[in-house]
Amino acid sequence: MARRLVINADDLGLTVGVNRGIFDAHRRGVLTSASLIAAAAATDDAIARWRECPTLGVGCHLTLVDGRPVLPPRDIPTLVDREGRFRHSWKPFIAACLARRVSLDEVEQELAAQIGRLRAAGVPLTHLDAHKHVHAYPPIFRVVIRLAQRFGIETVRVPFERRTAAVGGTLRARVAGWRQAAQNLALTRWAAADRRAAAAAGLRTPAFIGRVHTGVLDGAALEAMLRRVGPGVTELMVHPGDPDAALQGVRTRLRASRADELRLLCAPETARVIEREGIQLVRHDLVTSSVHRVISPSARDVSPAESDRRVS
Repeated sequence: MARRLVINADDLGLTVGVNRGIFDAHRRGVLTSASLIAAAAATDDAIARWRECPTLGVGCHLTLVDGRPVLPPRDIPTLVDREGRFRHSWKPFIAACLARRVSLDEVEQELAAQIGRLRAAGVPLTHLDAHKHVHAYPPIFRVVIRLAQRFGIETVRVPFERRTAAVGGTLRARVAGWRQAAQNLALTRWAAADRRAAAAAGLRTPAFIGRVHTGVLDGAALEAMLRRVGPGVTELMVHPGDPDAALQGVRTRLRASRADELRLLCAPETARVIEREGIQLVRHDLVTSSVHRVISPSARDVSPAESDRRVS
């Protein structure tokens, strides 16, 4: 069986700089896919860029924490605070879910509105996943399954790494990797239940890698993960971007690391490893054929500023 890899960037729409980096990683590098936030500050900018470059597969980055809803806050009171914003982190959200203080009906209404907003903008969504992976909670995952079936979306992410590569580098990187590995391990039972539910619904759930290395990905780790890609379809989650001033006002720990990942995804060495390993780059909606992009010599040298001019 062929080894097929979707390289997917989360957080499309977060800021203009993040958008710029994601599309640069697609045009000049190996990125094949991205997950778009429906109600972020730069969602409209991301959609405009996608219209100029529709070869990038785009899914919906379902959001229930750390952002604003699409629906009026009064319609979803169990999901928002007094300011009409979602809970700031996955921890209080999951705690509220476990305490049954979150209405699953409201979750379904809000997530349907997010998918609907992107579909209304003309984006043919290739997959569903979620910001901070909160959809891994099985009751919410079942909501996502219903929405995937309703909107004709065939692929849903199960954010669990079955095999992980060690995190090296600085002590800070190793500590982050250990913490993320522990969080990944804690999802074992939820992930098994999610995969069974998706299979019963006839949905695809590709193998998943990249979670343990979020924010600490380097060249050695990326090469190790690429070497370990197995047969079938695997999704590699990444977070490239051009850290702009707007990113400083966003609640995220991923800042300088976005530029590091952008460089890795555009590095010739990365493309050579993929070719040497015989890995086929695909999108979630094109899993039976490789993604072939013809990039002219001039396109490889497009600067971020020129990329902005083309979109505007």
